[in-house]
Amino acid sequence: MSPAELDRQPVLEGERFALRPLRADDWDALYTIASDPVVWEQHRMTDRWRAEVFRAFFDDALAKGGALAIIDTRDGSIIGSSRFQALTSAEEDPEEQSSVEIGWTFLAPRYWGKGANREVKRLMLAHALESVERVDFRVGEANWRSRIALEKIGAQQTRRTELSKHEGKRVLHVIYAITREDFAQGPLAQSA
Repeated sequence: MSPAELDRQPVLEGERFALRPLRADDWDALYTIASDPVVWEQHRMTDRWRAEVFRAFFDDALAKGGALAIIDTRDGSIIGSSRFQALTSAEEDPEEQSSVEIGWTFLAPRYWGKGANREVKRLMLAHALESVERVDFRVGEANWRSRIALEKIGAQQTRRTELSKHEGKRVLHVIYAITREDFAQGPLAQSA
């Protein structure tokens, strides 16, 4: 497969969790989770718990494609969301590998530290790495919860960074990556 053939809205099923394309009617279930300020406390947009701010985030996810609802297969409930974004091919930049970004992930706090993120990322990485050579993760420099979670699944911090602005303040993002080889030899390979 080539990067152009990557299905950014697959249906993926694991032992405890499944992912499916995000739908407009997922708003209520996702906003119930997103309305908890704890979900966003380490994110650069700490006010994403507000309905109008989350609405912009949700609408952007639907408009760009690549957004997935995370489902607890035990009861069918939506417990969060993640996305495939920024798909690039090696032809676009011969110095780079083909890649896709996984991000914008959030989970209901009751699932934190219980293997949900690990299983979701394993499913998404296995799917993506069939078509691209590398998966990137962009995370705010101060978002230690996400950075630690990425390191636990074998992501390596790269030397790449990205500087953006939010509410007039500079925000530094660090870039983590997992290549096909990293995935095959990393901590998620034992679960695959």
